[in-house]
Amino acid sequence: MYEKAKVLMLSSSRKGNEAYLEHAQSMIADHLKECRNVLFIPYAGVTMSWTEYTKKVQEALPSYKINGIHEAGDPIEAIRQAEAIMIGGGNTFHMLNELYQQDLLPEIKNKVAHGMPYIGWSAGSNVCGLSIKTTNDMPIVEPPSFNSFGFISAQLNPHYTNYVPPGHNGETRDQRIAEFCVVNPDTAVIGIQEGSALLRENNKLRLIGPLNGTLFLGKEKSDITQATDLNEFL
Repeated sequence: MYEKAKVLMLSSSRKGNEAYLEHAQSMIADHLKECRNVLFIPYAGVTMSWTEYTKKVQEALPSYKINGIHEAGDPIEAIRQAEAIMIGGGNTFHMLNELYQQDLLPEIKNKVAHGMPYIGWSAGSNVCGLSIKTTNDMPIVEPPSFNSFGFISAQLNPHYTNYVPPGHNGETRDQRIAEFCVVNPDTAVIGIQEGSALLRENNKLRLIGPLNGTLFLGKEKSDITQATDLNEFL
């Protein structure tokens, strides 16, 4: 279905102390190429208004015209006419719920299947996998389903880190993902560190960026580098 898909799955909007989307500028430019008109979906924003969120992205990406889908009279038609789509970070449950309520998932899937560039970060990357079951977010609302776009046949965990602050007694990220793997032993989880991304293009899937990723499958855990063949998860 997604042989023509062009999907950039950024781990995060920031790397370290860099400015908003600064680290992603070259990856975004390479992905969008000559495209300058982008439909932005700000539904993951909860504490920031969708208008403010769209403005923030526009200021970070001044070379592009960023149009918020919430300002369109007909969101479905806006997707049908879009040259490219971006979905930003925030709360994954809130965002997915909005996509379901407005019946936008089939429209976005169709556009991506026909080669429209898609860019997501954080929550916007979470929904690129089979479901949002491995998001880091709190379920502040209950979507009709956890199933998402399925641009790749694996789960994603953006902002991946297994760092544990001294004195912290809660579960590590690896322990949380291990719980998923026990219940879903045949489904892979790909952890993406901040600053790196997954790219689906030319019917290939690969890691890009400076930091390794992590692959969880069953009881196995392994590193992902830029040279790792990830095509089995297309």
